[in-house]
Amino acid sequence: MTVVQDEQKKKILNRLNRLEGQIRGLHKMIDEERSCTEILTLLSGIKSALSATGDLVMEKYLTECQASGEGNPAEIVKVMKLLRG
Repeated sequence: MTVVQDEQKKKILNRLNRLEGQIRGLHKMIDEERSCTEILTLLSGIKSALSATGDLVMEKYLTECQASGEGNPAEIVKVMKLLRG
């Protein structure tokens, strides 16, 4: 693994750790019956953070495909569709 790949992996794992904390916070807010506005605000942030994390994973995937010469366009389109759900 190269230094760049290590940095990308570290960024992804850091984001996932933050997301994990946000999910725990969301669970606690619902358990405590906090206001809908607070819950929806946190939920919106979680969705944005998850999307940004997906973008990083996609970037890492595409970088690795290009580096290994496996940049099959059909496979890239398939992965893009998976990410966009």
